[in-house]
Amino acid sequence: MTHDEYVSHDATALAAMVRGGEVTAVELLELALARIEEVNPALNAVIRLMEEDARQTAERGGTEGVFCGVPFLAKDLCSSYAGHPTSGGSRLLKNLVMDHDSELAKRVRRTGVSVAGKTNLPEWGLTPFTESELWGACRNPWDTSRTPGGSSGGSAAAVAAGVVPMAGGGDGGGSIRIPASCCGLFGLKPTRGRVPTGPDFGELWRGAVVEHVLTRSVRDSAAMLDATHGRDVGAPYEIRLPDRPFVEEVGSDPSKLRIAWSPKPIMGSSVDPDCVAAVEDAVSLLTELGHDLVEDAPEIDGAAFSQAFLRMVASELGADIRDAEAYLGRKARRHELEPLTWALGLLSKALPAGEYASALRTMERVGRSVGGFFEGYDMVLTPTLATPPAKIGSLMPTSMEMAQLKILGALGSGRLIKWAGLLEEAASTAFDFIPWTPIYNATGQPAMSVPLFWNAEGLPIGVHFVASVGNEASLFRLAAQLETARPWFDRRPDMEPSP
Repeated sequence: MTHDEYVSHDATALAAMVRGGEVTAVELLELALARIEEVNPALNAVIRLMEEDARQTAERGGTEGVFCGVPFLAKDLCSSYAGHPTSGGSRLLKNLVMDHDSELAKRVRRTGVSVAGKTNLPEWGLTPFTESELWGACRNPWDTSRTPGGSSGGSAAAVAAGVVPMAGGGDGGGSIRIPASCCGLFGLKPTRGRVPTGPDFGELWRGAVVEHVLTRSVRDSAAMLDATHGRDVGAPYEIRLPDRPFVEEVGSDPSKLRIAWSPKPIMGSSVDPDCVAAVEDAVSLLTELGHDLVEDAPEIDGAAFSQAFLRMVASELGADIRDAEAYLGRKARRHELEPLTWALGLLSKALPAGEYASALRTMERVGRSVGGFFEGYDMVLTPTLATPPAKIGSLMPTSMEMAQLKILGALGSGRLIKWAGLLEEAASTAFDFIPWTPIYNATGQPAMSVPLFWNAEGLPIGVHFVASVGNEASLFRLAAQLETARPWFDRRPDMEPSP
């Protein structure tokens, strides 16, 4: 099999070829590894290889599992794979080798994939771009001067560049949907609690974080969710099981949907004309397909939400750092964390318990408000992002802000950091880029970015759909209808091998 043949099939088709004896798992793995060698110097998408483990899996030659023999890459956060570090993009955890598979990793392995390596991400998955000090900037295969998004940026870049047909991601504020938009992929965030977090976690970011995959086809995403969802022993809650397998929703009639749409940002102040055009184009397409489109949006105080979300993330990061210290048996050192991460950790110490609780209540009230809005609509449609893929470095704190963060971090005072308001400024830049996605992490609803639009520069612009809690089935039905009406699978970046 050539690489062109390899990328002309999705994971479902490749697995069928393995089962039919047309290609072997070893051949597929060799193609993936060769592609990493070709494009990774330019992209910096894959930061660790798990070649020995992957070869052992491939050489066993099994034909069980929905994705038997298909190469796969895992995001280097949350999901742990025994015998390999899970760095979280941080120098603090770079060499912390895990002694067990997480429950999600077990389920992913049972699909038959060959896990070939780990992908790049920002430190602790905190930013919507992938530029950590530990691993360096990850680049977008559509334009290597631009970000692939974050925090699952390495996974998205690898899938878009034809390294693997799908890769793992996690979404706490848009971290699957953001890179899907930037890289022209399909990215679905499942409902809160749909995918296991055990045995190490209950809720991640108070339930905001959900793991899944980035794919080029809708059916691959549906089939992986079929393989990974379900009862998670000790989980804080269980989600009602779907009426039938998600993969059976792909190709089924979505029926006439009542969809509210708006290009107006909930947070931030402006939206690039290309992103407005992407939504208006989707509205036209959906209308042609027979759906009922109404310009409307939930009423949300974006400023209050962004402040609450920042305080939740800071508090959760503080707990993450303390957990890491317990694993390591020592205190974290300032040089082991990036200035922004260190400052967030200090801020967590300065937040009173009552302020943290108030932040959670603000987020919960948003959930109630949005839930009420969905009494009148089947879905909400917005741009995924407020701009096309941003230039590398443009979303980072300025040199002045970084210097101030370093000085305040050295003083070790969370109160000073809180008083200075520097983290609010950094968060404001991020929320300007992602004015919609974090809302639906707080509400727990399933949401997806669909690659329906490319701008005049040839950059992908995703559109964002949100459904009611537990209703991934409707998203998969609509996504498959859109995939048929406006195929995107064969749109790939012209990614030449690195010299």
